[in-house]
Amino acid sequence: MQIDIQARDFPLTEALRNHIERRLGFALSTCVTYIRRVQVRLHDINGPRGGADKCCLIQVRLDNLPDVVVKDTEADFYAAIDRAAGRAGRTVARRLTRQRTRERSLTAQAAGRTGR
Repeated sequence: MQIDIQARDFPLTEALRNHIERRLGFALSTCVTYIRRVQVRLHDINGPRGGADKCCLIQVRLDNLPDVVVKDTEADFYAAIDRAAGRAGRTVARRLTRQRTRERSLTAQAAGRTGR
């Protein structure tokens, strides 16, 4: 799984990079064969003024399905990453389950029409 991480207006630390890779690895491990690329964008909305303004945007590019885009804003980057990664993992799994169910029902309908 290819992960592209970008931090806007602040330096990306190795600890933050490792945390992102680990959390996405856990969240997306069951769906990794269907994922083409994951993009993570981090930015601090208010800069040094503080507050709940640390934003994490995760975009998951899937094979033959629309992208999954999740955004979360928290007071801490680690919390924003944790929540966004969890939501992205659940959304990707749900979308893949729906796709498989849809494909099975179409296959069953086609088999019923041919008289098998």
